[in-house]
Amino acid sequence: GDEEAESSSSIVPSSKSRGGYDDYFLEEFVDQDACIYLALANALVHELRPDAITIAEDVSGMPGLCRPLHLGGLGFDYRLAMGVPDMWIKTLKEMRDEDWNIGHIAHVLTNRRYREPTIAYAESHDQSLVGDKTLAFWLMDKEMYDHMSVLQSLTPIIDRGISLHKLIRLVTMGLAGEGYLNFIGNEFGHPEWVDFPREGNGHSHQYARRQWNLVDDPL
Repeated sequence: GDEEAESSSSIVPSSKSRGGYDDYFLEEFVDQDACIYLALANALVHELRPDAITIAEDVSGMPGLCRPLHLGGLGFDYRLAMGVPDMWIKTLKEMRDEDWNIGHIAHVLTNRRYREPTIAYAESHDQSLVGDKTLAFWLMDKEMYDHMSVLQSLTPIIDRGISLHKLIRLVTMGLAGEGYLNFIGNEFGHPEWVDFPREGNGHSHQYARRQWNLVDDPL
């Protein structure tokens, strides 16, 4: 079915929260109008398009986000596991392979409410925008430009990078949710970055693309 994205990250203002579970149900901490709006939006979407899927982009941990409206929930079908991409980037940036904390990784991947439908993802479009790096770029960097051809011998950096790229996606798919979200191009480790036309790059379209030609490139 079609997907409709709703952002619910501002329901609970963390700057005021005391950190307890009660905060989610106190009027002083929760934007009730936002909750009502999201509930009505989900009701409308599912009434007009029963095949539609709504996914909450939420970092507050709001209870009932994916519960039906008649049970007092907000009616989303799924929520995004938003802590997972940050965990992978932090792991790659700050730790050697042999120092990976498997217990911590497993905890982050499975840290969700019982039977709360969750969409897992290993990286998002944020990592592919200029100024940051995709998982593939963190793993292989400039080696991707010259050592990905089948006509060349596999280098240790490319060998490690491809192996960990596959492993990260596999364990994320297996543990982090009931569905998996992929961002265009990242399924095969998209190189480089995405940079939309703006004043800072002279309104250039050079990097405002995904290199789909790589999928069909025999080399």
